[in-house]
Amino acid sequence: MKPERPITVLIVDDSAATRRALSKLLETAPGLEVIGRAVDGEDGLKKALQLKPDVITLDLEMPKMDGHAFLRLLMARQPTPVIVVSSYGHRSDVFKALQLGAFDFVARPTEEDDASFASVRGELIEKLRAARYMRRDDARTPPPAPKLKVVKPVEPEPARLVLVGASTGGPPAVQKLLEALVGLPVCVVIAQHMPARFTQAFAERLDQSLGFRVSEAKTGDPILPGRVYVAPGGEQVELEERAAGGLSIVVKLSAPTDAHAPSVDRLFSSAAKVAPKGTRAIVLTGMGVDGARGALALKKAGVEVWAEAESTAVVFGMPAAAIKAGAVTRTLPLDELGPALAAALRSSSAS
Repeated sequence: MKPERPITVLIVDDSAATRRALSKLLETAPGLEVIGRAVDGEDGLKKALQLKPDVITLDLEMPKMDGHAFLRLLMARQPTPVIVVSSYGHRSDVFKALQLGAFDFVARPTEEDDASFASVRGELIEKLRAARYMRRDDARTPPPAPKLKVVKPVEPEPARLVLVGASTGGPPAVQKLLEALVGLPVCVVIAQHMPARFTQAFAERLDQSLGFRVSEAKTGDPILPGRVYVAPGGEQVELEERAAGGLSIVVKLSAPTDAHAPSVDRLFSSAAKVAPKGTRAIVLTGMGVDGARGALALKKAGVEVWAEAESTAVVFGMPAAAIKAGAVTRTLPLDELGPALAAALRSSSAS
């Protein structure tokens, strides 16, 4: 059988040390080939159009043309998968980049030496290889600017629980799903694969742009209407029954057997034991199989599990795994998923 050609990579970063460290790191990865290095966004755009790489690693803070301007122009002229390599100090900039078309990110190590970058080698290589399976039309012209936050009154009735699992390509998909649920008496708990410290910035961004109160989950947080909880990076979120009635969040340390932190399987499996009638679970875009086992547990407990369709998923790994496990009741494109879920929740509230 003819071997697959290497995935070609363009590195765009104004730091010579970072360009050197990334090049050295990727040179040792089978199936990847660095075909260019650019010193700023202007140079990066020129080389991207000339070299036509399969995937680009991108710094955001650069002279002449920063990463955000680079993304706007690249997605308009030659849509290409982009992985942002950004420091913890620029967390909010990462989510802007994801809205502009970047499909994932990796947290830049504090030090720019070979040993420090070796700590993110596995994660970066996995995400670069995922570019081969990414829908090319998802690298697209930036969406319109987000609407101003409009807070709608929440009806004083028990919360309908919605559980969401996502990974690669998830942040914009999660926001789009939530936009369709604003004003409904729902509580949403999200397990989005993301490093520690970035989940808080993600929650803050959602809180500023949606008519929900969004926060990073903490032990004891109650399941109430109008609340959205984002599982903290590096930890696990589960649901448990409260002595006074209702449900609450419990944040736990990861176990050695957990492949991800947060884990969709951990959230879904815990909810299968306590989820009230009318609960829905959604599996959005993502790499890998996290969530399939938990989705099956939810189905056995009588909870409907929906999945994002392949036609809109940036990477169809997680939805496909849940579908293959026989856990999914309904599969819809992202544009239809939120409105259909809202309609189902309204119908179940009225019944």
